[in-house]
Parts: sequence; C-alpha cells; structure tokens
Amino acid sequence: MGTEEAAGSGRWSRRRFVGAVAGTAAVVAVPSPAAPPAGPAPAGGHPPADDPPTRPRPLYVGTYTSVDGGGTGIGLVAYDPVTGLITGSGTLTGVPDPSYLAVHPDGRTLYAVDERTDGAVTAVRLADRRILGTRRTGGAGPCHLSVHPSGRWLLSADYGSGSVAVHPIDASGALGERTDLVTHTSPAPGPGQQGPHAHQFITSPDGGHVLAVDLGTDTVYTYRLDEAQGTLTEVAQAHTRPGAGPRHLTFHPGGRYAYLANEVDDTAAVCAYDPASGRLAIGAPQSTGAEGGATNYPAQFAVTANGRFAFLANRGHNSLARYAVEAGGARLRLLGTVPVGGDFPRQIALSPDGALLFAANQRSGTVTVFHVDSSAGELTPAGEPFASPVAVCALPL
Repeated sequence: MGTEEAAGSGRWSRRRFVGAVAGTAAVVAVPSPAAPPAGPAPAGGHPPADDPPTRPRPLYVGTYTSVDGGGTGIGLVAYDPVTGLITGSGTLTGVPDPSYLAVHPDGRTLYAVDERTDGAVTAVRLADRRILGTRRTGGAGPCHLSVHPSGRWLLSADYGSGSVAVHPIDASGALGERTDLVTHTSPAPGPGQQGPHAHQFITSPDGGHVLAVDLGTDTVYTYRLDEAQGTLTEVAQAHTRPGAGPRHLTFHPGGRYAYLANEVDDTAAVCAYDPASGRLAIGAPQSTGAEGGATNYPAQFAVTANGRFAFLANRGHNSLARYAVEAGGARLRLLGTVPVGGDFPRQIALSPDGALLFAANQRSGTVTVFHVDSSAGELTPAGEPFASPVAVCALPL
C-alpha cells in the first residue's frame, strides 16, 4: 500500500509502513541450492511437455533489501507441484528491493522492479542467473511490472511518482532504453492522497490495450500501446468511488470481466471490459469477507483457469477470501474466508497448472501454500509455511 521509501534514507513510506511491524522476520541463512531449479518454461510459464509432473518447479520470491530483517536479493527456491512442499534456498544478489517479479512469456528471463526512489527494472537470464542489465523507469518507487504478450515490451508502474513506463525487450530478454513514460495528472488525487500512485500496469487478455491501476487518483487508465514504437496513447478512464484506493485488477479468463481489489476502503468490485474500446466499467463495491473489525487492506485477486472461482488476499484480516464466479464472470458470490497461515499476505499467485496457490506474507516473512480444488473452490493448506525474509512476492513457474 502506500508510497515508496527513499533508498537508504531511513524514512518509511506509507506503502512499506503498512506492511512493517516491530520484529519483522529475521534474515535466515540461504545457502545455494543443491541443484538449479527446473529449466526454462515455454510461453505462459508452464512446464515443458517432457517435464515430469512431479519434477520440482522453480519459485522466485521478491523482498525488500533495504529494510531491517529484509532479504539480500531474489529468493531462489523450488516447489513440489504435487505436495506443494518448498525446498532448498538460495539468493540472487545484485538486485536492490526486488519487490515484484514477472517472467517473459518464453520462460527464459525474469524481470524485477528495483523499488527505490530512483526507480529501475532489472532483467535476469534464468538459465545461468546472469543479470542482463538494469534500466531506469524515469519514476519513483516502481512496485509492479508485467510483460506484454508479444514478449517485446516491459510495462512497469511507479507508485511514488504515479507514472507508468515502457521498455523494449530484445531477443536475448535484455531491456532497452525506455520508450515512453506517462505520469497521471488527471483526475486530482482522491481523499487522503497527496498525488497519483500507479500500482499496476497490465495487458488486457485480448492484447489490444494496456491498463494502469492508480490508487492515488481512484482511476484505472486504459492505453493503446503502439507495438512498433512502444508509446502509449490514453483512450479511457474508469473511476472508483472517491477514496476506494484501487490496487490490483485481475481478469476473468473469458476476457470480458475483471475483479478489482480496492485497498483503502476494503472493498472489491466486478468490472466489465469492452475489448473494442478498452473501456472498463467498475461495478458496485462489495465485501472482502474481512469481518470482525480488524483494519484490512485487500491486495490481489487470483482466478482459476476454468473461471469458476476467485481468491482475494486480505492483509490485516490475514485471510484468503473465496468467491464463486457466476453469470459468465459478471458476478462474484462470497463463499467465505480461510486463514492464510501468515501475517499480511501482500501477493498471491496460482501455479501454472492451477493446483496450488502461493501467498507471500510480508510481516511474518513466510510463503504459505494451498491445494486448490478448482471444482469446489476449496483451499487446503499444503504443509508448514516456508521462511523467507519479508516475502512480498511469490512467482511460481
């Protein structure tokens, strides 16, 4: 949540402060793994066809390196795709504050934000874990990034400056100089906000538009990306109610609906999406399931590949809300919540086969794993939490 901390300044931003508590998990020793994770995955991060279903799969963990008790880089571990057990531990150093991670569609390159005042994005070749280079975003505190489905463009969101950036990706997976930077200047910041705070930048399922979620202006911006030049043209805006603080948008696999987590007012919303125009229509706010009076900041949705269920990470309530998806994606029906088994689930992700759900728990410094019943929407814990300092992002391949 919130804004970014100046690197090395000791000043805490709202974004990090919300996730910080006294006694943050101590740094744990992380020896190099006995064997490297499984080889590169093809498009979408799915295992190669000849990869046995029980072969350990790689899991990358993002953290903050500039906070007390934080990590020293990107966590390198592996998980059993059947049991969910996370084993081994290593670290890729040299990437400061890698708080969000994404993988190229061909599975060969990992990208990380460098969430600092002088924001940057870094590319890592997975075959030998070599850092291919770092490029400045032109903004402050990048907190999210994604790869365009073409594999040619990296999209990043700068929370501190309320801007979004585009970088070209070459054939090796390395990043070129930024081709565009857009700062959100309209509408004015919402209640309690001092400026725009871009929190996410993603591509629509049809590939026709890219959408930026801005917590500070209570707006989701739709852009058309020029795939030849890497430039952005705004085509639409969708506004939440004032003070909602939208954080993350997750599309239903049908491509016509999406689910929005509103961090500040603790609500969720169903959004209708028109692929032709790129327009998003944000529906009425509804419950996150975080009852009982605890302050709660919903973080992120995950939707099963069959489109029947959605899960929402609740920070504060420390739960995963379970929803049945109805009417072809147009409606969410709250089924209940399950304890996440950690403190402050900052981010969640499904394994490529959808059988497991991973939750990165910032305050407890753990990653918890759940078996997913995609026919009933049930979540069942898969063993004990895995210790990982200030875990803020878990990316299973």
